[in-house]
Parts: sequence; C-alpha cells; structure tokens
Amino acid sequence: MDILVCIKQVPDTKDIKLDPETNTLKREGVESIVNPFDMYAVETALMLKDEWGGTVRAVTMGPPQAEQALREVVSYGVDEVALFSDRAFAGADTWATAYTLAKGIRKLGDFDLIICGKQAVDGDTAQVGPGLAQQLDLPFITFVRRIVKIELDSRTMVVERLMDDGYDVVETSLPALLTVVKEINELRVPSLKGKMKAKKIDIPIYSAADLEVDPDSVGLTGSYTQVIEVFAPKPRGNRIILEGETEEQVEKLLNGLTKDKVLSVKID
Repeated sequence: MDILVCIKQVPDTKDIKLDPETNTLKREGVESIVNPFDMYAVETALMLKDEWGGTVRAVTMGPPQAEQALREVVSYGVDEVALFSDRAFAGADTWATAYTLAKGIRKLGDFDLIICGKQAVDGDTAQVGPGLAQQLDLPFITFVRRIVKIELDSRTMVVERLMDDGYDVVETSLPALLTVVKEINELRVPSLKGKMKAKKIDIPIYSAADLEVDPDSVGLTGSYTQVIEVFAPKPRGNRIILEGETEEQVEKLLNGLTKDKVLSVKID
C-alpha cells in the first residue's frame, strides 16, 4: 500500500504566542512539536505498512522549521517526506490549508490511502481532513478508532468510527481519507536506524510556484475565515471565594445563595 500521512507542526501548548497584527499564531522562533493526534496517524500508516508492505510518505505545510517535524516522523519509520513551504501560505485557514495540501499531494502522484489526525491541538477545528478529501474528491471517514479489514483486490476497507454513543462500522472504497483518534493504537519508539536516517534525509521543499497554486486561494488572501479580534474574557462581576472546612463552605454557600449573591467556590 502507498500511504500518505498529513502532519502538522504546532506550537507547544506551554509557548503559544499571537501575532498582534494578524491575530494568527506565531510559529517562527516558537518551540514546536508534531501535532499529537497526527502521531497516531503516522503509527496507523506504519502498522499497515508492516502488514501489507508498500511505502509511507508524510507531508506538511508550514515554515522552513517544519522540517524538524518531518525528520521526527522519519525516525519512527516513515519512508519519504515533503514540505510545502512558501510565505504565500502563511495565515491560511482550514480551507486554504486543505487546498494547498491537495495541490501538493497531486504533485506527489498516486496513493491508496491518506491518513490524518482527527484535529490539530492549536485550532481544534477537525476540518482540514474532510476539507482535503473534498478537494481531492475522495470518500472519507472521520474519528476512526479501528481498521477492521482491507481488501486490496476489491479496493475496499472496513473501519470502526468512534461516536458519542458507541461506534459505527463503515465500509469505503479506496483510495480514501481517514482521520484517526488516539484510541486506534499505541505509538512505537523511534529506532536508532530511523534516527540516523532522519538526520541525513533530504527533504524536498515545494513552493507556491512549484505547486502551481492559485495565488488567490492560499494564505490569508485565500482564507474564507479570519480572526478579527483576540481578547481575554471580561470578569463576571463580584465573586467570593469560600474557604475553610467543607461543612463551613457549604453553610457559607447556602447563606450566600439566599442573599442572591454570585459565588465562586474553592474547595481545598
């Protein structure tokens, strides 16, 4: 099987900064990690490769520093990687991101399956996977928790899709796109051989010109949604912190409620 995995380099949650002019996340010069949900997509692809053979390729869109994210997944066993990087891509919303990824994936050639993490921890929209499937005209299944079976002869696969009240069993034709949840597997440990390959691998970088994108469909210019304002929530009026033993706090709370006060309870 020829499997593509889409990953994203995201700011470490301990070091999130916003650009005051564009109201977008600052990525250059900020400590970053591979989006945790995307690592489960990588592991799923590697498990399928272990069973069926073939290759696993990882792609990402981002600034030059996103090379580090690609090198990290190579250390786990990914065969090939590609970076879509251009200043014109900066500030893209989910639609513009999906469009750019689709142009890049078409550039790379044929595939049997695309796997994405269910969502990115910096945006939490869960829109890029389905949006990419739409751009590529692929069937897609979101929140996959288990791959039940794959029939390469008939070009079909069956998966379990996580739902609020259990799971659905869904069949789809191939090629297709899946987004996976963390319940699907446990991550392996990078190998020494993989780490050595990650240091030496030559990462091809594709610019906007290389991908032949429509300049009005990428970056901030091509985004249908933009962050207009970022602000901290205003305080909700007067608050009282209740201290003391639990019984004392309960009594104070009841007394406060009878006086129509808004209370914030702190239980030690």
